[in-house]
Amino acid sequence: QVQLVESGGGLVQAGGSLRLSCAASGRTFSTYRMGWFRQAPGKEREFVAAITWSGGSTYNADSVKGRFTISRDNAKNTVYLQMNSLKPEDTAVYYCAAGSSIYDIKAKGNYAYWGQGTQVTVSS
Repeated sequence: QVQLVESGGGLVQAGGSLRLSCAASGRTFSTYRMGWFRQAPGKEREFVAAITWSGGSTYNADSVKGRFTISRDNAKNTVYLQMNSLKPEDTAVYYCAAGSSIYDIKAKGNYAYWGQGTQVTVSS
């Protein structure tokens, strides 16, 4: 069992930056792939970024490439999402997720554990 708690969301102007954190409980954090997803009002939850258990590989949605960076610190049981050059269309609730599936790292169905989400609002 893994429990995930996100933090770092808030209100920021377009062009600004935020760093989201996701703290995980449990001693097996380093064995999980970790992902960030987001859900805007009236829309489905969508993939944002993911990182393998070792941190050796990262993946980003096309909409955030060059602006968002995912990283992890296994010693601190924490995964981060650095978000730069934020746009109003980035406004959403951001969720952290953990999974051990070997299949598509970008698919939300392949993540077993989810945090409660943190709101990110970007004003124009």
